[in-house]
Parts: sequence; structure tokens; C-alpha cells
Amino acid sequence: MKDAAGITVTVNGTPTVLGVAPGRRLSEALREELGLRGTKVGCDAGDCGACTVLLDGAPVCACLTPSVQAEGRDLRTVEGLAEIRSELQAAFLRHGAAQCGICTPGMLMAAAALLQANAAPTRAEVETALGGVLCRCTGYAKIVTAILDAAGQGLRPAPQAAPAAGQAVGARIERLDGGPKVDGREAFGADIAPERALWVRAVRAPHFAARFSLGDVTGWAAARGVMVFTAADMPGRNLFGVIPDCADQPALAAGRIRMRGEAVAAIAGERARVEALSFDDFPVDWQEETALLDPAAARAGGAALLHADRPENILIGGLVHSGDPEAGLAAAAHVAEGAAETPFVEHAYIEPEAGAAWMEAGTLVIQACTQAPVMDRDDIAGLMGLPPEQVRVIPSAIGGGFGSKLDLSLQPLIGLVALKTGRPARMIYSRRESMATTTKRHPARMTARAGVDAAGRLLAMEFDGDFDTGAYASWGPTVAVRVPVHASGPYRIPNYHAEARAVHTNGPPSGAFRGFGVPQAGILQETLFDDLAERAGMDRLAFRRLNALRDGDRSVCGQEMQGVGIGDCLEALQQPWDEALAAAEAFNAAHEGLRRGVGVASCWYGCGNTGMPNPSTMRLGITVGGRLRLHQGATDIGQGSNTVIPQICADALGVPLDQFDFVGPDTALTPDAGKTSASRQTVVSGNAALKAGQALRARLLAMTNMGAAAEIGFAPGVVIVSDGAQRRQIDLKALPVDAHGYAIAVEESYDPPTEALDENGQGRPYAVYGYGAHLAEVEVDMTLGTVRVIRLTAAHDLGQVINPLLAEGQIEGGVAQGLGLALMEEFIPGRTENLHDYLIPTVGDMPEIRPILIETPDPEGPYGAKGLGEHALIPTAPAILNAIRHASGAKVTRLPALPHRVLAAIREARG
Repeated sequence: MKDAAGITVTVNGTPTVLGVAPGRRLSEALREELGLRGTKVGCDAGDCGACTVLLDGAPVCACLTPSVQAEGRDLRTVEGLAEIRSELQAAFLRHGAAQCGICTPGMLMAAAALLQANAAPTRAEVETALGGVLCRCTGYAKIVTAILDAAGQGLRPAPQAAPAAGQAVGARIERLDGGPKVDGREAFGADIAPERALWVRAVRAPHFAARFSLGDVTGWAAARGVMVFTAADMPGRNLFGVIPDCADQPALAAGRIRMRGEAVAAIAGERARVEALSFDDFPVDWQEETALLDPAAARAGGAALLHADRPENILIGGLVHSGDPEAGLAAAAHVAEGAAETPFVEHAYIEPEAGAAWMEAGTLVIQACTQAPVMDRDDIAGLMGLPPEQVRVIPSAIGGGFGSKLDLSLQPLIGLVALKTGRPARMIYSRRESMATTTKRHPARMTARAGVDAAGRLLAMEFDGDFDTGAYASWGPTVAVRVPVHASGPYRIPNYHAEARAVHTNGPPSGAFRGFGVPQAGILQETLFDDLAERAGMDRLAFRRLNALRDGDRSVCGQEMQGVGIGDCLEALQQPWDEALAAAEAFNAAHEGLRRGVGVASCWYGCGNTGMPNPSTMRLGITVGGRLRLHQGATDIGQGSNTVIPQICADALGVPLDQFDFVGPDTALTPDAGKTSASRQTVVSGNAALKAGQALRARLLAMTNMGAAAEIGFAPGVVIVSDGAQRRQIDLKALPVDAHGYAIAVEESYDPPTEALDENGQGRPYAVYGYGAHLAEVEVDMTLGTVRVIRLTAAHDLGQVINPLLAEGQIEGGVAQGLGLALMEEFIPGRTENLHDYLIPTVGDMPEIRPILIETPDPEGPYGAKGLGEHALIPTAPAILNAIRHASGAKVTRLPALPHRVLAAIREARG
């Protein structure tokens, strides 16, 4: 029975009394009562499994378990896992199974339960055990391998010594920040809990479009013992946006809402009181208006304007034009045309938005999940009417971002409460709140046509697309400009015309999502090129190899290309392609209702901003005590910048990685490394780190008058520089200390050499491009219309692979998101605002993934490196669609390829 003074339970081997109500969620009791915040909460509905703990050795979702059910039982969380399964945590680090880390505690606890019950599980048994835990980053492959390794299944890699000086680049180094991800110490936004913090919730609009007026909100708040803040309380300009010229989104709406879920008030008070509130009686009067939810209707003449200061609902258009497309198409021996439509896609990171704010010596400090701390600082300063130097942004650990956490979410609300009250403020979005109000992948409606000569060489292409940017601008301008540049794919097309428009509707804002519109364009372009290959009577892979860009070719923007690796990627797929085609043919000859098919698709992606400044700065210093410290302000959202950038810097300086201390992103402590987006950090911040390492090395060699081959080492109070028998020291205590506390320091910046595009989209939009090609093997049930991806081979050109372990993980995770885009993911505002109705791939949905790492160095990248994060996603969906068509004849033009759409396409193909 429950103890009268509380609930008695043994937690991680220690008898404990939980002083909570019997019905309180066990996850809340662990996190808020005991401070065991290693147990993560992603949904409060049992859908994501991040909160998995062990009760008497059995895995349970702590978010669904009333605390009273733990009475008298043995409870174990990730903080106590090392006592029973430390080899499991070590295996996760060895295999790179933790990326952002938000799902890692749930994965570890589910795995621990399996291994306690079954010491030698099969791969299928591991996948079954993980079926209730979602991961959005890894693609699950390395998680499964790590568990099999921990079970002694012979998958442990050979031990590797720490790389020597100058050998970090290219080494399979475990994540430098991996330890806290597997032992429960990592602090995400929801784990930041200042004492006496006010709890904040938002009152949100139930309509897509409406006018509203507020009643006696002060009286309503006073009667309930809380505080209310509205747009009238915003001290500065009540508009924000990631692109300053397009800032159009209020932190709190004033009189009009343009999207469902828009915040009209922030409520703050003691947590129990605020959480208990119902907003059904909040004094607001709604006058619902007709919503524009279709881009075609929004573009129609006479349509109501979402933003009165804009002449139409087209936010912006992008264009690239070269040659004479009409003449090229007229001269073509074969022409194909097509259309494709893609939906809203939810980022579905396992961490809902969360964070805290407080005042510190007159400065507003915000610690929250963000991919862009300096952008956040500047936007918040504008909203709060403060100079930027009075705002400090410290990114928490980020439980997945993929682009959506580039935009502000809760930061203005907690910042306003902290600024107005002087007390800390804390806010955690619910899963429904996160999905309803944050940015999505742009829905797209696209048409295209292209032509080839008799030999199959591309002559011309035209592309046109409307991209639904929703109620507010967000990254709509970036998508509209980036899509026409990339819609050609990585191919030589001498005559080209592409247009894209970002169109306002009353849908949720569409923002950045791994590819900035390029995945949507690639779906149409790559499926269209299958049509062209067929009409030209060519093998589909051979068609792409014939037309692939090569060094010295000019892109559709007129840029002369160097370091082009798409040909190498396609060549790497030749043998798997031949084998897959033969296997599919043999399978189909032996089966009736199931058909197998093979598809291929390519991608290219420019790293960084399009034709705009894109700098990053790194600081490297040596303390008086002889410690080497790197100020690395590039936020790591799981992609690995906390490891990759130090690897680059270490080799540039010529010292081992273990010589470094690190200072992570913090607008008060680290220079601006730019936002984590557009696959820019390895290239841009990597180059800044390279320059900083080289500059400090040059400084130390000059101070000691030593040659280029000298070795550098550190000891208390001194730097030691040696070259053979020569050995010299720098006495750090004898040197003056700079403003940052360093005896010797350098700060270096890098901005990619790009050019703005002219009126025809000609110029040099990016300094570095990455390339990739995917081969998908699928099985289609011709009766049910279901599709199973059997295997996906992914060849990616990384220029120089800085860390193969992390690169493989990026590819596997990108494939998982591409599979979801192709087959299952469709966000419907107002209907799929949870992880039960909105489906993302589980471990059971994933095929075998075979990454192939190609190294075609880029002259501009650090050590020749290129980006990878966005590229890993782009070719997956079109490769799967092309494989479906090869298997069944079904040409699916509206995504996702749900069974009823596949069946309809099969029927259409059969006439």
C-alpha cells in the first residue's frame, strides 16, 4: 500500500519516497520531484517512448504510468543504467547511436530490458523491442547495431587509439559530446529549471483566420491568481522573422490571427495553478473569417490579403534562366512533362520546444532549444526593446531541429515574462502545441517538362512551382530562391527556365526543413528524368551518368563547377544497380501478387546561404595556466559539429584532440558561427576553425622562431614547441592577458566567396556543393498497394570525410526522413497534431541502408570537405517513387505514396 507520507519506491537502487499525488505522471515525479531529468518527455501520450523506464525490469512509458503504480517496486532510469548495463552505453558511443540524444534514454532502457530477458537477441528481436521508441535522427541502424554489439554478437569494431597530432580528420572518432547523451546528464530545454520560475502557457487561436478582441483579462487573471500578458505588453516592435526584411510574425497577435494556434496571450504563475487552468472562459471574442488554405485560391484575383502591406499573397518569387528553353525543347528528339504535389511535412523532432528565461545583472538571459543563437538574440532584442548586448542566448542541448528550431517559438513569451516580472520563467510546449504552431516543410505544386536529343543528352528544361509558405514569411524567401537553382538536379542543361513562388495561406508557417524546398523539386525532376530515359530507350542509371555535371561544366546559373562528385556517386552505384535489377527480375518471375522494382535518383545541394554573406567566426585561446580552449559557437543539433569542427581545428593547429577544452554556443562567450542550417557548418565554420588553428600555429612558431615542422605541446603555465633536438618554451605567465582572459589568442572568420544572382538567376550562389545518389529496392503488393523498401544504397560525395562514423549516421537518418516523405508523412492542420495520427518511420519500417562515402575534394572546403546534412535526404523519395514505378507501373504524383494512391496509379497505368 502507499505510504501515508508518500509513495515508497526503490529508485536506481536507493529507497526513495515520492511526495506526489498518486495519479501524477511518473515522468513528472522523476523529473520535477527527484530531479532525474534523464528521463525525457516527448509526447505525454506513450507515442514516442522517450520516457521509457524500467519497473521491476520491465519497460514502461513513464508519461502514462501513475506514480502510485511504482509503490514498493524497483524503478530504474537512465541515470542508474551504468550499474547494470554500462556496456550498452559504451556500445552506443562506439557506434554513433546517439545523435541529438533526446530519444537515447528511452532507447537504452528498452534495450536494457531486452538484454536482461534475452542475453543473445536476434536482429529481429532487437527491432521488436525498440518498436515503441521513436528516433528522428539516426535511421535506427546504428542503434540496432550497438545493441547487438553489447549483446556480444560480434559487431564490435576494432579498438582505435586516439588519433595523433595531425590525424584527427578522417578518423572514426566517437562524439566528443556523447557521454552526457548516454548517461542522462545532457540538459535539453525542458531540463532547464531555475528556482522560483514562473510557469508560462499560451492562449491560442482555435481558428485559421479571425479578428478578435480581448475583454477583462486583468480581472480574469486576478481571480485565478495568475498574470496575463498581451501584445500591448510587448516593449519593442511586435514582429519577428528569420529574414529581417520579411519580419511579419507577431510574438502575441494584436486584433487579428492568421493561423490556427497563434498565441494571443501568455499566462504566467505558479506551475500547479497555471497547469490547472482551462482557457475555455478566457475573455476573448472571436470573429471567424474565411480562411485561405489553398495556394491557388490565395493567388486568385480578389483574394483577401493576409498581409495588407503586400500587394498580393505571393511573398516572393525566384527565377533562374539560361539559354533558350523554348528552342531547346522544340529541337528535342524526346520531350517529357510531368507534375507533382507534396504536402505539409512535420519535423517531428522528439523534443518539443522548451526553455527558460531570467534576468542577470540587467541582461535578459534565455536558454532554450535553438539552431541560431545570434539570430534569436537580435530578434528578441527587437521584440523587447533592448539593445542586443542586453540579451544573452544560450542554446540548450537540442533534441532534433532539422530547420524548425531556426525560428523563434517560445523565446519571446518567456523573455517577456522574465523582463516584466524580474522572476525566471519556464515554458514547455505540449506535443500538440509544438506540431500545431511551429514551421513545416513547404507543400508544393510543381510542373516541369524537359527534352533530350536522339543520344539522350539533355537539351532543355522548364520548371514551375508554387510553395505554400503559410501565414508568415519564415524561410519562404530562401525556398523560393533556392528551388530554381537546384531544380535542374546535378546535370548539364544548356537551356533552362525555372520559377518558384512562396505563397501565403492561412496554414502554419512553412520554414526550413532539411533541404529548403530542394527535396520537393527533386521529386519532380528525378521522376521526370525516368520518363526521359524511357523515351530515349536508355537505362535509367546510364541516362544520369551521361548527363551528370563534370568539372569545368557550367551550372544553370552560369557558374563554372569544380570538385563535382556526382559522376563518382553514380559510378559507385553501377554494380549495386546491375545486381538489384537482376534480383528484381528473378523475384518477379517467381511471384504473382508481389512485384519488386529498382529506382535511382541524384541530388546536389549548395552549402550555405544563396548568393549572400554567410560568415562564421572561431576563437582559439591559451590560458595563463596552459589550457587550450576553442570557442565553438556552431550549435550541434545531432549532426556532429561539436566533434567535426574540433577535428578540423586540431589538425590545423597540429595537436591531438585531447589537448582542447571547449566553450559551446553562448552569445556572451562565443563569436557568431552563424546558424546551423543549409549544411553550412562543416564548410563555413570548419573553414573558420581551420583558419584559427593555422593562425595560432603560425603565432606560436613565430614566437619561438621554429620551423613549419615543429610540434606543439602544452604544460602548466607554458607552451612547448619542439623540432627534433630543439625545444623552446613560451612562459605564459609573462604575457599580458587579453579581454577574454587569454595569454595568446586568435579569432578568425570565413565567409564563402559567393555572388548575388542577377535578374536571370545568373551568378555564383554557393562556393561549395555536395552531391549524392540513392538506389532504392522496393516491393509492391499489387493487391493492397502497400510498399516495402527492402534496401537503399546511398552514395554521397563529402569531398573529404572528416568523421566517417558521424557521416554514416547522417546518411542513415536522412534516408529515414526521405522514406517518411515518400510513403507516410502528411501533416493536416487541425487533424494530425500528435505522433499517433502523424506517422514517422519506426525501426520496423527501415530497410537495410548501405552508405557509400565518396571523396571528391572541393577546392574551397576545409581539407576539401563538403556538407552532408541536407543532401542525405534529397534523393531518397524520388528513388523510392521510381522504384515503385519500375515494380508496378504506378506513377505516383501526389505524396505520400499511400496505398490508395499507389493502387489508383496502378489502375491508371493499366488503362
